[in-house]
Amino acid sequence: MQNHQSSVNNNEFIFFFGNTFQKIVFFVCLLLCCTSYVEPGLALFLGLFIAQLTGHPYLKYNHKVTHFLLQFSVVGLGFGMNAHSAVAAGKDGIVFTLFSIFSTLILGYFLGKIFKTENKTSFLINSGTAICGGSAIAAIAPVIKADEKQISVALGTVFILNAIALFIFPMIGHSLNLSQTQFGTWCAIAIHDTSSVVGAASKYGNIALEVATTIKLARALWIIPLAFFAGFIFKNKSRKIKIPYFIGLFIVAMILNTYVPELKSIAPAIVGIAKTGLTLTLFLIGAGLSRSVIKSVGIKPLLQGIFLWIFIAGMALFVVEYIL
Repeated sequence: MQNHQSSVNNNEFIFFFGNTFQKIVFFVCLLLCCTSYVEPGLALFLGLFIAQLTGHPYLKYNHKVTHFLLQFSVVGLGFGMNAHSAVAAGKDGIVFTLFSIFSTLILGYFLGKIFKTENKTSFLINSGTAICGGSAIAAIAPVIKADEKQISVALGTVFILNAIALFIFPMIGHSLNLSQTQFGTWCAIAIHDTSSVVGAASKYGNIALEVATTIKLARALWIIPLAFFAGFIFKNKSRKIKIPYFIGLFIVAMILNTYVPELKSIAPAIVGIAKTGLTLTLFLIGAGLSRSVIKSVGIKPLLQGIFLWIFIAGMALFVVEYIL
């Protein structure tokens, strides 16, 4: 009896301190991501490291926190942008944006049939690739009444490819000598999630960041018509649609920065906080990619996502190099 009680106590001791060690490692990495020593790509790598070795101690809160942090960071970045430059960048990319969205959705439909991906999962992957990654998936999922498994597979596919893009896109851009405008346009079209778009563009330069953020957020507005289309296709009459209101706040921030000179003194500090928020967002996204999440994706949805991604990345790269 005494040995049994001792064993129980030992198990409780191990559980308590094991959990404490997990939290310590997590918060140390979190604090490192708040310093200037950790750039967005390294933050994502640290998150992946946490996910595979010690695990995320607050995984059930991860999606809500990253969703808020990303929106907060994007709005903050607006205080570092000029409205006139942003409008010019948006006008240059609008036709290409429309073509890439529709072509991606059409090709994704046929790839889903080829790989025999479950219909709702396939539509979520296509939507995330065509528009803005996790945000599009989160907005479309309730419209088509997707279940937790379908959502997690689509998010897992998108975030795995985002993680790869954040590292390889700047290297490809430099190797091809893309200008900052070209790179910003390319990554806004070809990288799924806004967080990874901004992370990759910020590594390339301030002009790339401004172009990429503007085009990506203009692209994100297509969530609304796509949600109505999804409700019609999947016969959901309620059509509950999540409107991305933070895009409006980003525009307000950009206008204030352009036309209110008094903000010039504090704008750099706001942008600095926003970039730190973005770095934390990427760390948390990486920390959420546990082995179970990666395993749950499955080979067919991942192949669909990869082929669709190669198509849109290749097409976008050709256009920015030889047409725009």
